[in-house]
Amino acid sequence: MLGQPVAHSLSPLIHRRAYEVLGIAGEWDYGRHEVGETGLATFIEGCGPEWVGLSCTMPLKRVLLTLGTPSPTARLLEAANTFLFADARVENTDVTGLVGALARAGVTRVGTAWLLGNGATARSALFALAQLGVREVVALVRSSERAAASLGGLADALGVRLFFGTWGTVPDGRADLVVSTVSAPLTPEVAAGLAAGASACFDATYNHYPTELDRAARAAGVIQLSGIDLLVGQAVEQIRLMTGRECPPEPLLEVAYAALADPGH
Repeated sequence: MLGQPVAHSLSPLIHRRAYEVLGIAGEWDYGRHEVGETGLATFIEGCGPEWVGLSCTMPLKRVLLTLGTPSPTARLLEAANTFLFADARVENTDVTGLVGALARAGVTRVGTAWLLGNGATARSALFALAQLGVREVVALVRSSERAAASLGGLADALGVRLFFGTWGTVPDGRADLVVSTVSAPLTPEVAAGLAAGASACFDATYNHYPTELDRAARAAGVIQLSGIDLLVGQAVEQIRLMTGRECPPEPLLEVAYAALADPGH
C-alpha cells in the first residue's frame, strides 16, 4: 500500500488475511510504504521482478495514471488505485468494489440515488450507480459549481441526469440508495432523514465508523453498508488482478471490522 499518509491503512491486514485464506501466505506479502506524488515514479522504477502490483491511495490516484496504461474506467474517472507490473496496467477497482458490495447486500438495480460529495470517491460511486441502471442522481454538495465541474461531464458521459442539492439537507421524495463519500459528520437529524427516504444506505467512509448514517440506516431497518464494505470490495478485485485467484470477502470483512473495534490493532 502506497500513499501519504498510509500508517492508518487497513489494506495490509486485509490483503495478508486474503493470502492466508488462499493458502499463499508464505509466498506473498503486502506492506505499507509512505510515498508522495513526486516519489511514485522513482518507487516504481526501483521495484524488482518479485513485485506483482501496487495499491495506491491518496494523493497518488491521479499521478498513477501517467505511469502506466490506464484501463477505460481509470481513464474516464481520472483516478486509479492499482498498478500491475506485468503489463504496466493501471486500474481503478473502487467501482467494482462498490458494485460488488451492493450486490452482496442484494442491491443489484438502482433507479434513483442521493450522492453526498463530489470528490474522487463520488466519481467512482457515480460510475457504479450508472452500472446499476441509475437514471437520476441528486448530489448533495457544498458548492454546486465545484460539483458540476467534477461530476457534470462524467454524468453526461454515463447518461445520468444529475441534479444538485445542498449539503446538510434532505431532498424531497425518495431514493433507492444513499451513498455518502464525505468524512464530515452529518447531524443525527439529517442522517435520519436520509435513511428514512431510502431503501439502502452506503457510507463509503470508515474513519469514524459507525457514522451517523450507519446508525440511522440500522435504526430505520434499511440495508446498511460501510466504508469497510468498499475497502474490502476493492481489495478483492485487486487480489484477483494480482494473484489470479478469487478470495471470498467474508473473512476479510471479519478481520477489518475486528481491527476497527480494537484501537490498538
